[in-house]
Amino acid sequence: MAGIALSDRQRLDWLSLIRSESIGPRSFRSLMNRFGGAEAALDALPELARQAGRSIRICSLAEAEREMAALARLGGRFIALGEAEYPLPLQAIDSAPPLVAVLGQIEALQRSAVALVGSRNASAAGLKFTGRLARELGEADFAIVSGLARGIDTAAHEASIETGTVAVLAGGLDEIYPPQNIPLAQRLIERGALVSEMPLGWVARARDFPRRNRLVSGLSLATVVVEAARRSGSLITARFANEQGRLVFAVPGSPLDPRAEGGNHLIREGATLCAEAAHVIEALAPLRQGNLPLWPEQRRALRETSREPASEVMWDELDLPEVAPPPNFVRDEDGFAPQPSVEATRPLDLGRIVLDLLGLTPVALDDLVRASGQPAREINRVLVELELEGAARRHPGGTVSRTS
Repeated sequence: MAGIALSDRQRLDWLSLIRSESIGPRSFRSLMNRFGGAEAALDALPELARQAGRSIRICSLAEAEREMAALARLGGRFIALGEAEYPLPLQAIDSAPPLVAVLGQIEALQRSAVALVGSRNASAAGLKFTGRLARELGEADFAIVSGLARGIDTAAHEASIETGTVAVLAGGLDEIYPPQNIPLAQRLIERGALVSEMPLGWVARARDFPRRNRLVSGLSLATVVVEAARRSGSLITARFANEQGRLVFAVPGSPLDPRAEGGNHLIREGATLCAEAAHVIEALAPLRQGNLPLWPEQRRALRETSREPASEVMWDELDLPEVAPPPNFVRDEDGFAPQPSVEATRPLDLGRIVLDLLGLTPVALDDLVRASGQPAREINRVLVELELEGAARRHPGGTVSRTS
């Protein structure tokens, strides 16, 4: 399915709508579905706010024009949800930003990507392992995604500058945080990209970092947690990845090191152990062959990856009870299209059928598809669920088996 192509005026209308007070990704999509376009939604917004008993500030087209011009002077541009250059994995998440600002090489967002996240107060061993993991994944043609924070994030970006890395910011593209990573940000855009959904000039606040984390996982086929305490933003990223239907890996560590508590906890709760890059590369091999099971309706939450649920409300969005909620988006052979949630269409016992077909001897995905009589994408979805539950394991060559 070809992507949409916004006119200059439509892009300004989109920017004006998403920058208006109390409009987030959910309310933006709801308004677009109801009124058929951003211009009509902007016209209707004052009355809708009045009906909700609120008065909200609407971003003017002049303000939107100034931001767009400032981004162009910086060397960046906005990509809209549904356009050909908008990353497909990010488009698949429930809270996909309507517009993302990108500085650097936009083609870096089209590559298969792996997120590497972890502690700001990382150990030397953790930093060394992160660098090796990022280099080897880059050599396997994966882009590396992280949040440009100190510690593990910085090590991941540094090691993958030559092969391509994407840094997602919690603030505007002109508000690099932490400041000591400004030189790193300037270097990585030569082969990679900086990405943000926040306005230029926006200084990140505490609630903006979970928003950023959902984009880190949303851009990636898998998230690897290298080092993390039990209450850390990295575990929130892992929770987002799981809710988005992406693979979650964790690097094991010493039980005596508090920086390893989060990763060890993730492994106990069903994340895949990662001791080398090959573990990630092998698990993602079927996805790179065109079998893409990882989409947002597939939520089998790890039991307690964080005390702060990743599904918490992160936007003060206008309550629009009469506006239909956005549809789920699933990927078919032609691209993305609004469809019912897979939970409403998948047979309830498909997981049991697949598990019964699996034995301790690894079998190929094609064999499972033939034996079950189900589409490959459905079998892939179920296999990811079984992996997260610890009931199935992938092997080199794209084969899979039961764990016991």
